[in-house]
Amino acid sequence: ARAADQGDTARARAVGFLMSLYQRRLASSARAIRRSLENRATRMENNLQNAQALAATAPQNLPDPEDLEEMEEGDRLRLENLLAAVTMADQAEDVHAEIAELKEFAAQAQAITAAGQEAKLSRLREILREQGFFDRPDQRLLIFTEFRDTLDYLAEQLAAWGFRVGQIHGGMPAGSRDEPNTRLYVEQQFRAGEIQALVATEAAGEGINLQCCHILFNYDIPWNPNRLEQRMGRIHRYGQTRDCLIFNFVAANTIEGQVLRRLLEKIQEIRDALDDDAVFNVVGEVLPAAQVERVFRDYYADRLGKDDLENRLLRDIDETRFREICQTALEGLATRRLNLDLLVEQRARAQERRVLPETLARFLRASAGRAGLQLRPVRNQPHTFDSGRTPPALRQYQAGPREIAANYGRLTTHRETAQQHNLEWIRPGHPLLTALRQHSLSLSQETLARGACFHSLQHQEPARLDFYRAQVVDGMGKALHERLFVLELTAGGEPRLVGPDLLGNLTPAARPPSLPAVAELPPADDWLHEQALRPFLAETRADRAAEVQRIADHVDLSLTELLARADAEVGHASLAKDQGSPGAEGRLAQAETRYDELQARRQNRRAELQRQGSVTLQGVERLTTVLALPHPEREAPEIGNLRPNAATELTAMRVVMDYEAARGCQVADVHQQNLGYDVTSLNPQSGELRLIEVKGLAAASGDILLSPNERRVAEDRPDCYWLYVVTNCAADPQLQEPVANPAQFPWHEESKVQHYRLNVNAITQPMAIRDEPAAYGGPE
Repeated sequence: ARAADQGDTARARAVGFLMSLYQRRLASSARAIRRSLENRATRMENNLQNAQALAATAPQNLPDPEDLEEMEEGDRLRLENLLAAVTMADQAEDVHAEIAELKEFAAQAQAITAAGQEAKLSRLREILREQGFFDRPDQRLLIFTEFRDTLDYLAEQLAAWGFRVGQIHGGMPAGSRDEPNTRLYVEQQFRAGEIQALVATEAAGEGINLQCCHILFNYDIPWNPNRLEQRMGRIHRYGQTRDCLIFNFVAANTIEGQVLRRLLEKIQEIRDALDDDAVFNVVGEVLPAAQVERVFRDYYADRLGKDDLENRLLRDIDETRFREICQTALEGLATRRLNLDLLVEQRARAQERRVLPETLARFLRASAGRAGLQLRPVRNQPHTFDSGRTPPALRQYQAGPREIAANYGRLTTHRETAQQHNLEWIRPGHPLLTALRQHSLSLSQETLARGACFHSLQHQEPARLDFYRAQVVDGMGKALHERLFVLELTAGGEPRLVGPDLLGNLTPAARPPSLPAVAELPPADDWLHEQALRPFLAETRADRAAEVQRIADHVDLSLTELLARADAEVGHASLAKDQGSPGAEGRLAQAETRYDELQARRQNRRAELQRQGSVTLQGVERLTTVLALPHPEREAPEIGNLRPNAATELTAMRVVMDYEAARGCQVADVHQQNLGYDVTSLNPQSGELRLIEVKGLAAASGDILLSPNERRVAEDRPDCYWLYVVTNCAADPQLQEPVANPAQFPWHEESKVQHYRLNVNAITQPMAIRDEPAAYGGPE
């Protein structure tokens, strides 16, 4: 009513703003509104005392308007303060009455809290019982509120109910996982299960990953729709394994609560009608961030009635509007010319090239002891260890935003295990893994400089393997890609690139009395540059150019739109200034500043994108050299019989690749890359990827051999590793039944050559039993 009495004035708008704030705090909790009322009463008492003291110094006679014009700005401001004090002092009786009302309302709020009569809190406890929180201490609970007073109140109540409670609010620094009373520390405690219930303000709305929890309470509803989406994004994200359950609390006995409840109901109705969860992702487009708050402020300033309030908020919330926006989003995806076949292929390639938990676990075991880090394997949990304190030898490698913790406790390289048991997940980019890599590289410098010798079953003459590392860096100094290249040199042949996994098939050997001629060959740097480094740079440059262009198009589109709006605002403010509108000059200055800022931002962003698109090859260095010498016993009968025959293997490869092509798969011969398999086969329809190791036998039966590298990859990739055996390659090739996960069979270790042997009859059967295309020479 007081706002209405003032009309559409600054005072009315201020009162409306204050009323909307108090209404939100009242809807949040009795504690929050009580604190606000008590604080306002205290401020008013202090202001009244100051005003009465200041009014006593006011002049008896006010200056004339002419004198006022001649006064300096500082003198004029002091006069304004004096007049405001006189006005407040003259209204002392009204101020005292308002203070009394505030204290009375605050006392009522305190009584409600003390009596435990708050309906929202009772409903919260009731739902927690229904969801089994009191009986399951392992189940996590996340509660969001907008106000610190409500946060403290909820934390007290939850602790009193027996929960282990943590808090995240804006007054806490980001900190680190080892620093108590910081956000990252509380996040880690919540993920580790030390905290069962986490109460948070908007400080936890972004940048924190809490997918270990699947139940969220919005104890009060923010008026910015985007904040609701941000809150849900803390638990509804990659790695979440359960359906998320979200409770929205509104105070149904308030105008705000009734309207917000109706808003949420309408959105849910539209979601059910469209059968599309995407409606929750576009609420912010239907209701811009400031619209809800602006409408409520107008209502509390008495510029809108109740019916107008609901109409203003709900007029755009209709099925047609949501359908249009969702359809626009789909059309936007379509205009990007997404190639679904390419997506299937990229997904398969990512599956093929991903760093495996087995690989990381082996590296942890091999490197931890050299760094002084104690690791103890945990039974019944794959690739999981209990760790001791992080030694100083690793903490010295601290780099980047994430610090190395003083103690990681139980950790694992297996993602599912980490999620199921809330353990530390060690993966590429993790600070502990990065530190172990850097420490291992530091310790290996002398060995790498010296080089090494190995015996090889597959080399018929000595070869030299030169290991190179190269980086592609953009104009911002950021390393985009780093790659390891292995160049094989022989005395009489052309250089060729081989895969670094070739080392897995070699046996460590002593340095021979005299080095072969290949050891003295000069480095083939020119060949490496033309055949490996230039293609590497061209590939990265093309990928970066496409990425930068997509970003540049988006930046130009968005900033050009913002500039158009800012330009229009400059025009409106300029016109208002010409018409003598109060405050127009200030608005014009702000609009012009905003326009200039956007112009500068667009120019800076364009320059930055240009630098990001400029890529160069840097950091090319030869890391080490390895001599691969023919195995001294490779001609022994028991070993010679195990060596693959080139003609037999060629026949087997042709049979397998033709068979996979007949299945409609995309097939690639990768046997020269020494990856631990010979063929990749991707079914574009199902997305199934097979990493195929091909073995050929000249006769109808016999023994097959797996190299150490092949055996290791087979063990690590049971989900997609296959063994294809082709028998009778010398006469009538027969493809046997493909074998999935061949590592499961009892391979016999050949200690002399560190290979693994198995009779083909133990694992195969003819393909004729399958209703699939027949292999070469098989029955039709």
